[in-house]
Amino acid sequence: VTCYKCQKYHLGLCYDIMKICILKDQQSCAVENYYFLTKKGRSLYYYSRLSCVSNCEDINLLSFEKRTELICCKHANYCNLPEGV
Repeated sequence: VTCYKCQKYHLGLCYDIMKICILKDQQSCAVENYYFLTKKGRSLYYYSRLSCVSNCEDINLLSFEKRTELICCKHANYCNLPEGV
């Protein structure tokens, strides 16, 4: 499976160089979505990072000022492109 790789992806554009990575054993395509948290606790989308990750698990990390969402997939080529962002 082939995945996209980009350090900073936002609204359909890679602000780095869009590359690809090919999955090795125990790897998945991954998209990490970064959000700011407003004072009212709402999430505002900031940017995404696309990559190949070993032992990937879907997780949601919350801190005081940001939220990070990690989504893993390996069901199709280029499955780690964020939808709607």
